[in-house]
Amino acid sequence: MKYLLRIALFLLISGNGLMAQQEVTRILFVFDASNSMNARWQTQRKIEVARKLLKQSVDELQGKENLQLGLRVYGHQSSINDGEQDCDDTKLEVPLGYRNGNYIKKKIDEVQCKGTTPIARSLEKAATDFSDCENCRNVIILITDGIEACDEDPCAVARALQAKNIILKPFVIGIGIDLEMMASLQCIGNFYDAASEDNFAQVLNIVITQALNSTTAQINLLNINKKPLETNVPITIYDNRTHEIMYNFVHTLNHLGNPDTLFLDPIFDYDVVAHTLPSVSKKGIKITPGIHNIIGLETPQGDLEIRMNGRPSDINGIKAIVRQADKFETVYAQDLNKRITYLVGTYDLEILTLPRTYINDVKINQSTTTSVEIPVPGVLLVKSIMAGFGAIMSEENNILTYVVSLDPNVSNQSFDLQPGKYRLVYRSKNSKEALFSIEKKFEITSGRSTSVQL
Repeated sequence: MKYLLRIALFLLISGNGLMAQQEVTRILFVFDASNSMNARWQTQRKIEVARKLLKQSVDELQGKENLQLGLRVYGHQSSINDGEQDCDDTKLEVPLGYRNGNYIKKKIDEVQCKGTTPIARSLEKAATDFSDCENCRNVIILITDGIEACDEDPCAVARALQAKNIILKPFVIGIGIDLEMMASLQCIGNFYDAASEDNFAQVLNIVITQALNSTTAQINLLNINKKPLETNVPITIYDNRTHEIMYNFVHTLNHLGNPDTLFLDPIFDYDVVAHTLPSVSKKGIKITPGIHNIIGLETPQGDLEIRMNGRPSDINGIKAIVRQADKFETVYAQDLNKRITYLVGTYDLEILTLPRTYINDVKINQSTTTSVEIPVPGVLLVKSIMAGFGAIMSEENNILTYVVSLDPNVSNQSFDLQPGKYRLVYRSKNSKEALFSIEKKFEITSGRSTSVQL
């Protein structure tokens, strides 16, 4: 079972809008006809109120383009006798189809409220009521006055169906239920409490409006002045409930300088992630149906360039680890002599030269390029008659810090080192006493070679 969980981008090409093939909305009403629906509710029995309002809604929906309706009923086939209940009492009474409102109204009038409340099993069976369709939105509207009565978990069933893209988040309309029942139903999907007969009519209208309306939105990437001028950033939109990727695209400003228009399904709550460096996200975004929604993310950006003005061989794949100031996580590993865009802020750099170069508190400003320059390394040539063990250490204020080890299998070797003072300590492989260690002091100058003979 599949349905289209996609957001159609409204593309403007030479002034003409290109729209995707018209989507079909399929609404399946899952109707509670259990014995408790016979109870009186304000001026009438619950079943009478539910029949009347659902029939009115079906009349209003009758004949709408690209809309199919269906009806599944539970609790209407078997009575509860001597404590026994029929947990398979659920049936698709009117299959999904076009212009079948009269059949739905007739069946609603015929059902008698007799049995139990198998919500989980009804949701599970409802999954099979939707045939395969690549361009359909499958919506369930559950109308009930009670909680699960068959020791099953409707919440787990609803989550499983949504995770498999079988149905959208179900709408649940609770008719005159108490707080305990309400809590048990909210996990299924979008829950609405019909606390009164008048409120039931309003809730049903809201639910159907959300199920049908085409709703637009735009994502504003805001600069430091809260203006929607940032763009060309990859954006991912997730379903807040299932965490499924709903859409993935690169943010664009059209020829008028405005963000592109997106068509979002108002049934979902969304999580939006802008893949800036570092990323920016907003969770639990609710879309108001029937209007143009604005989603704002603060993503002020500027550029960073780390330069080394030497030959390509001097750079030799050196990268700079970029972190936000006083944070451990790596934001990015940046190549030298390349310009990369980051969020406005303060960053610390760890450049993987020998020895490593640390530059802290580098400020990235809005729409400008911050340039950091490090010196070209010098070359150390180590020459020895015999290979041995040892290491190179930098020297500063009489403190030695390890930089790199010698290769014990090579007698002549070279190293690219940053300018500064160093010491090399070495012992040949054949020497088995510490007193045969050799220490050499040397200084590296940018762009020049220095030889050490051992």
